[in-house]
Amino acid sequence: MQEEKTSNFKKEILSYIKIIVITAVVVFGCKQFLFAPIKVQGASMYPTYHDKDIIIVSKTSKIERFDQIVFQSPVEDELYIKRVIGLPGDKVEMKDDVLYVNGKAYKEDYVNRQTEDPNQLRITENFTLEQLVNEQEVPKGMFFVLGDNRLKSSDSRHYGLISEDAVYGESKLILYPFSHFHIGSK
Repeated sequence: MQEEKTSNFKKEILSYIKIIVITAVVVFGCKQFLFAPIKVQGASMYPTYHDKDIIIVSKTSKIERFDQIVFQSPVEDELYIKRVIGLPGDKVEMKDDVLYVNGKAYKEDYVNRQTEDPNQLRITENFTLEQLVNEQEVPKGMFFVLGDNRLKSSDSRHYGLISEDAVYGESKLILYPFSHFHIGSK
């Protein structure tokens, strides 16, 4: 009788260990290949994201214009989050604080237009893609990105285009703090 109890106990423990191992493998696999939590650092994407927001990033999304992507910074060993403005083949220009992509004007409701300087006329300086990166259009396999808080963002205007190989994933939701919870793009 005692041997049977011991055997059943061992089987039950082994069953729990199997469940824990399988769960750990599934969680690790999801984090590695499907999605991951990321903590936003800084104010470059304000008002879309606040410093220390925790977001969930999809690693399998097809990147489209105006998606917010997380990528390996080309200038330091950190992950950055910015908005995709130019896709491969796009011509990008900013003129009088209006964004033009392939000659079409876009209203950027997501841009932080508040400034501490009442004399600040423009939030984003005039530029063409050619002036910034010496290309007439975004090359294949690259993205042109900008922060939503243009006056406080280091982005493609400063360090150039982002390789699609550097992209970690697309932001899909703000998880924390709960007061900022939001699913999908803003």
